Amino acid sequence: MMSRGNSKTVCLHGLTSSVVLDYNDTEAPVWRYWGARLQDEFDATSLPHYLNPAPPATLTTESALTLAPTYGAGWFQQPALRAHRHGQQFVQQWQRVTVEALAHNHLQFFLADDIARISLTMSLRLNAATDVLTISTTLNNHGHDALTVDCCASATLPLPAQARHVEAIHGIWANEFRVEREPLTRSTWRRDNNRGRTSHDNFPAAVVLCESATRHVGHVYGAQLNWSGNHTQSIERLDDGAYQWQLGEAFAPGEVILESATSITLASVSAAFSPHGLNGLAQSFHAALHQRLPWRDGAMPPRRVHFNTWEALYFAHSELELMTLATSAAELGVERFVLDDGWFHGRTNDRAGLGDWWVDRNKYPQGLMPLARHLEALGMSFGLWVEPEMVNPDSDLYRQHPDWVLSVDQRESILGRHQLVLNLALPEVSEYLFHQLNNLCSALPIAYLKWDMNRDLAMAASASTGRASYRAQVLALYQLLRRLNDAFPALEIESCASGGGRADAGILQFCHRVWTSDNNDAVSRVAIQRGAMRWLPPAVLGSHVGAAPSHTTGRSQSLDFRAAVALGGHFGCELDVRALDSVSRHTLHQWILLYKRLRHQLHHGVVWQGEAGDGVVWQAHGSTTSLVILIYRLQPTAQRYPPTMLLPMLAKTKRYLIERIDPREPIFDTTVAVKNHKCLFDDINGQGARLHGEWLANHGLTLPHLMAETAIVLTLNAISDDT
Repeated sequence: MMSRGNSKTVCLHGLTSSVVLDYNDTEAPVWRYWGARLQDEFDATSLPHYLNPAPPATLTTESALTLAPTYGAGWFQQPALRAHRHGQQFVQQWQRVTVEALAHNHLQFFLADDIARISLTMSLRLNAATDVLTISTTLNNHGHDALTVDCCASATLPLPAQARHVEAIHGIWANEFRVEREPLTRSTWRRDNNRGRTSHDNFPAAVVLCESATRHVGHVYGAQLNWSGNHTQSIERLDDGAYQWQLGEAFAPGEVILESATSITLASVSAAFSPHGLNGLAQSFHAALHQRLPWRDGAMPPRRVHFNTWEALYFAHSELELMTLATSAAELGVERFVLDDGWFHGRTNDRAGLGDWWVDRNKYPQGLMPLARHLEALGMSFGLWVEPEMVNPDSDLYRQHPDWVLSVDQRESILGRHQLVLNLALPEVSEYLFHQLNNLCSALPIAYLKWDMNRDLAMAASASTGRASYRAQVLALYQLLRRLNDAFPALEIESCASGGGRADAGILQFCHRVWTSDNNDAVSRVAIQRGAMRWLPPAVLGSHVGAAPSHTTGRSQSLDFRAAVALGGHFGCELDVRALDSVSRHTLHQWILLYKRLRHQLHHGVVWQGEAGDGVVWQAHGSTTSLVILIYRLQPTAQRYPPTMLLPMLAKTKRYLIERIDPREPIFDTTVAVKNHKCLFDDINGQGARLHGEWLANHGLTLPHLMAETAIVLTLNAISDDT
């Protein structure tokens, strides 16, 4: 921290980024800089303290972009806070400001308005290892009466005038994580979500690209709200050509009213700058998320080969069939068997049973223990599907406690998938759910819970107060998951919400995996997983080998292609493996062995993504000297010769041994033989080829002719010059 008269400057430095703010004791901190790394010896006292020239007809007080811009005092863009007391005291202006260094690269600001009788406590921490800036905000009401809060941004971030495009995630069920690019203009860019869960269509994050930024190079900014409920974000052009970026929770009308001497702590924001393009930004977010995942002892174990019963059996459960299915899966090398929907009381379809979390004795006369013991004997761990937040009207629980659901007085409740939403904020509801889950996890050797949530929230009010309960629902969910984590620290939990409807950094404080999509079609999955990997690392992305034809799209792809796509995430299977012929079983077994061989590098390595053009995309896992590269051809070629794949991350001074390691024989067009024409992939498919990193980075790797919807897997390892 450095001082210039009454003004003070604070700097935070990461590996590739720096943050600089100015403040004094009576004014809010002003954003001076967020961007490429400044030198350690950077002298903040050398910053000019001049303001921009005053334009005509300006106010006597000229405002700059601050850490928390306020309403009504000269800032005419979106404020960070809109609050009032019965329609009065709607103007806020920070008058007392202090800063405390909590640790290296970790500052806490206290901003107070003694007239409005409010304050903000804001924490800024720049992780020097990941370059992720985390901003946490708490709003305090010091008045004697209630403060109505219409909005309060978790963070307001600066963007430079060189920002040109914003990329956000949209989608629908079974087609999530679609990347959409839009230009930044004078019009405000805004995304809102009011579905009560993260949603399929508006992911709480975005990426901003400066001029000439690409996958591999250029200045990019990213931010995500660590929250699983309603949210909003906007990017607004400022008068000097730069931009402000705000992210925060979205409050329903009257949802947040702070009584005297109370506070609200908002969802935090994780933000990052990278000078290394979109890949560099994703790598920062991956590293930060790995640090916060709730693993016992803090270390992620090897990600087990997963089997889910849903698309193999749906609701048609039988103990004998499940045991034969498990035996067949174990023979292929599966390590975890997850019993999906249909096992509990009265659950013969999706119209009944939710809320009655005990075993259906008609399907399982002796309970689930015989199946669990069978799995144990096969060397597999046991997983179970639950949907605790929901209740069917046709259930014992609803008949006993109809007042436990979210509802609006005098209005008819809206069903979704034949179910209503339990009000988790009611202590008796959360206690009931914990009791049921505790009973299951105590009585059975459950190592894994697939926690589903299959509808958006509507009529989401507390029956006791009549007030909106969207936010309270998310907080109560977090508390229930936290309690379950504490009670069963070895338990792994997967977040599923009709596929990828609740796959965010907020839920991953309490869960260990997300179900990326209900769509197991491999062509669809390539785009879905690539979009998700903008934010989430492969180790947490459930990725399964599904049936052909796909149950969601009706399309068919080869087993090799389906397995190669599943290799790019947390590998699993979701098909009736008993129906596979001997050749297909051998093929799938070989892919499972390959996954086990590679999973440490796939899940602990750095990830790069790229496009070779002509319908070919790729992703690489590992380091600059040792890589696993997954190459997918999605469409038939439109070129006479195949494309060349640039690998700019490679060490330019090293030579690499390139080998092909996927189980399948090459699928190339070999109909034409040319005399004395030797191709690179002849060597790669044989003893391997040796090429310099500089050549691969600047010229690229020439690919073979591949048929549509096929894949190849390569390793690139640096070798000594005499090898």
